[in-house]
Amino acid sequence: MPTIDLNSDLGESFGVWRLGDDAAMLEIVSSANVACGFHAGDPSTLRNVCTHAIANEVTIGAQVSYPDLLGFGRRFLDIDPGELRDAVLYQLGALDAFAQVAGGEVSYVKPHGALYHACVSRPEHASAVVAAAAEYDFSLTVLGPPGSALLRAAEDAGLEPVTEAFADRGYLADGRLVPRREPGALVLDPADVAARVVRLVTDGVVRAIDGTDVQLRARSICLHGDTPGAVTLARAVRDALDEAGVDVRPFAS
Repeated sequence: MPTIDLNSDLGESFGVWRLGDDAAMLEIVSSANVACGFHAGDPSTLRNVCTHAIANEVTIGAQVSYPDLLGFGRRFLDIDPGELRDAVLYQLGALDAFAQVAGGEVSYVKPHGALYHACVSRPEHASAVVAAAAEYDFSLTVLGPPGSALLRAAEDAGLEPVTEAFADRGYLADGRLVPRREPGALVLDPADVAARVVRLVTDGVVRAIDGTDVQLRARSICLHGDTPGAVTLARAVRDALDEAGVDVRPFAS
């Protein structure tokens, strides 16, 4: 039986500003990438998400970011790698405090937004993220895109690298994501998203926006919690995987 992890970016509300439906998503996914306060998320939000994640037996991961609350972490920062390492370590410690109070722990780390994309091709930022993870807890796994500097750094450091793909994002023919500001960046039809994910899991292939097939092997599929209709998309994906006989389970514990 094929297996796959479903992860989602959660805990991204801040104060009176609400983003997504964390409680509903936690009934569908197997791993939660929880914001750590640097791009989104406040202390009470982190506590609430961790509590609900443990109640639903969902693995908790730290979604670390550049210190960019105003830009939602989607702006590249030319930050010193040493400062970035400390910023990631700070975020790991903050989230893990709430995870432990809820009866769990942080099991993996995944960069968010601009940091995620920087860690594809900027070894200095990728190494800073991995260095912080290794310092904090050598058992942490690192979630990121196939072929990235991030996963190479994780492997070099002795941490387990885990590849992911995206259910609701468009792909270019070279395997990169379509930039969010360009046409085709988001896939919003539940039936299309569900079919794409089943094909990704069973065949290791995704259709690019130019119509070509891209080989893409992943151990985890990301369902964005802030995509319009996120819960409907996630439920369609989970139902399609169940129907296809795919076992959904966390890649980390």
